[in-house]
Amino acid sequence: MELPEQVPGAEASQFKLLSTRRFLPFFLTQFFGAFNDNLFRNALVVSITFGAAASAGNAGMLSNLAQGLFILPFFLFSALAGQLADKYEKSMLIRQTRLAEVVLMFCGAAALYAQNISFLLCILFLMGVLATIFGPLKYSLMPQHLRPSELVGGNALVDSGTFIAILIGTIAGGLLEPTAQVSASISEAGKTNFAAVAIIFVAVITYLCSRFIPRAAATDPALKINFNPVTATIEVVRIAGQTRAILLSLLGISWFWLVGALILAQLPAYARDVLGGDKTVYTLLLAAFSIGTALGSLACERLSGHKVEIGLVPLGSIGMTICLLDLYFEHPGAHATSAVLTSWTQFFVAGGWDVALDCALIGAFGGLFIVPLYSLILQRSAESHRARIIACNNILNAGFMVLAALLAIVWLEVLKFSIPQLFILAAVLNAIVATYIYSLVPEFLMRFLSWVLVNIMYRIKVHGLENIPEQGPALIVSNHVSFMDALVIGGSVRRPVRFVMDHNIFKVPVLGFIFRTARAIPIAPAREDMSALQKAFDQIDAEFAAGEVVCIFPEGKLTRSGEMSEFKKGVEKILERRPVPVVPMALRGLWGSFFSHRDGKPAMTQMPKRFRSRIDVVVTAPVPGDDASATGLQKIVAGLRGEWQ
Repeated sequence: MELPEQVPGAEASQFKLLSTRRFLPFFLTQFFGAFNDNLFRNALVVSITFGAAASAGNAGMLSNLAQGLFILPFFLFSALAGQLADKYEKSMLIRQTRLAEVVLMFCGAAALYAQNISFLLCILFLMGVLATIFGPLKYSLMPQHLRPSELVGGNALVDSGTFIAILIGTIAGGLLEPTAQVSASISEAGKTNFAAVAIIFVAVITYLCSRFIPRAAATDPALKINFNPVTATIEVVRIAGQTRAILLSLLGISWFWLVGALILAQLPAYARDVLGGDKTVYTLLLAAFSIGTALGSLACERLSGHKVEIGLVPLGSIGMTICLLDLYFEHPGAHATSAVLTSWTQFFVAGGWDVALDCALIGAFGGLFIVPLYSLILQRSAESHRARIIACNNILNAGFMVLAALLAIVWLEVLKFSIPQLFILAAVLNAIVATYIYSLVPEFLMRFLSWVLVNIMYRIKVHGLENIPEQGPALIVSNHVSFMDALVIGGSVRRPVRFVMDHNIFKVPVLGFIFRTARAIPIAPAREDMSALQKAFDQIDAEFAAGEVVCIFPEGKLTRSGEMSEFKKGVEKILERRPVPVVPMALRGLWGSFFSHRDGKPAMTQMPKRFRSRIDVVVTAPVPGDDASATGLQKIVAGLRGEWQ
């Protein structure tokens, strides 16, 4: 599908996507599909818990079996689903899965009406198969229909819509499916199972929406399908592991689902046994978590400025850890078993809003955690293998959710700890895992620190960012005003940037750590260290050979007057070895700030005049490397900067 041309700088709100055919039918298909899955699953749980199975005394076993049957296809068929999504046209496969869902829902409605538990479990397993097939299609289709600047917003809408659909579907399944007591009070002739009617209606609506999804061409039509689930699974894991950042992002997403599964699985017992609330209190906490996750997901686009900002990931993990700890300290003890259970209104009036707020904030920080990770995976994965990488994500998610169940059983049943103590365990493990991931991929922490510093100090307006090539090597040249220049540029450009920095800046606290972590290239003047200069040129060329973006400040030093200094000839030497496209960039508004020289005094020796001052980053069209010269580039950058220093 060919995307409509975008006016430079006219990046619209994520909600504008809901008015486009390239996104709205897909969003509605995903939303109603998630809603129907959870409506049917919870209707089945109600049938098991309060219907015929309850009297047989095996409701607990059947409920656990139901959850296992829905997850099992993700282990068995995810690798196959990823291959199918890469090999065939995606909108066709989506329509076929939605049509199969219509057939399944007719069968499921009959099973719900007849209260045939065995048949219902078979239907649930087949729904798990359809969900397994749809997962890789869902995420691999988005990069084909969305621009790079829309990926974060599109992911945010899909993830927030999914959680809201799960919430509504779960509640609706419990309300619409009649219990044994209700069924007994109604004559057989007048008995109506509204859940059975609803799942058919929603399945038909979902299929109709899917018919309007535009085509998404096959990305690897020559792929030979491997039907062996074991070897196929090993292969998709191998593909995902080829890029370290992608593999660790997959593990990060799966970790979120482990923490989420730990919390959500305990919410009913936590609401009753710890908080002393009835089922409405459980619904309140579930709603708080789901709505919080939706809001956190939607906030990602605004906080990241329409780009994949992995600096939000540490913010999400830190917030989740703090809120999990607070959830323990709110109610560390158990509720008296003899006390009367309270409704959600009584609970809220009695001060329970703080618990609901913690649940909402855990969800919100979780949204900040997973949306950038999903977006990073879609951005950095090869188009021909993207669906198989998403399939690997589904396998890992399922495995981590099973691990969460086992962990809860050992913690609560074997070790006899309480549910609030389980929240402390989740918080500690979350902190340990996050620290480990950030030590393996320091880029996450570096982007977080730069995002915090830049957004505290400045309000950034970016112009012409689309002039930076989305792929391949490129050299950015910019004026040099302050010690924050690299952070401002790195926080504005969507692609990772390797900066060539004066070796002295690595001695500055915090900034030195950030630049070392970001794999910045230290450089020294020839009169100080010729070998360091030659080593820097070699590193720059190696980065270009790897297809990376490199940024240099050709002035070679910070301006001491606010005016640009002469561009050094080093930029020409770099381009002589490898004439890559050169992207001129100008920074405006940084002169006179805390991190720049001003009034004849060195940088960082005076308190800033004000925080959140406005600065501009202006980018123009690339100059071919063969045509670029230091003098010509200086004129272009000076023209972009204008009179505003």
